[in-house]
Amino acid sequence: MTEVYKKKLDDKIKELNSTRVFKKITPKGDLSWYIKWISSVIILTGMVLTATNIHPLNLVFHFLGVVGWFIVGMLWHDRALIMLNAVAAVIFAMGMINSYTGA
Repeated sequence: MTEVYKKKLDDKIKELNSTRVFKKITPKGDLSWYIKWISSVIILTGMVLTATNIHPLNLVFHFLGVVGWFIVGMLWHDRALIMLNAVAAVIFAMGMINSYTGA
């Protein structure tokens, strides 16, 4: 490859990188933004509790986190988030019931 072609290629790459704009489609600063970040932190806390074998408190944190994400799914009309987190909430609720009733 000659120097002229290398320079043209480098210029084209710089042009593509500098003009490329990624537009976010998720809202920022509204109610769903706060719920999703708080729910994410709650789920991460549940993961830490699970890793340190603090049971059943880990289930409570996971349950609260997925309920938050379920709400976000409803606000965004996102069926995948709704389905995933509705099922997860039921699973964690069953785990809490089993844990508290001794079943």
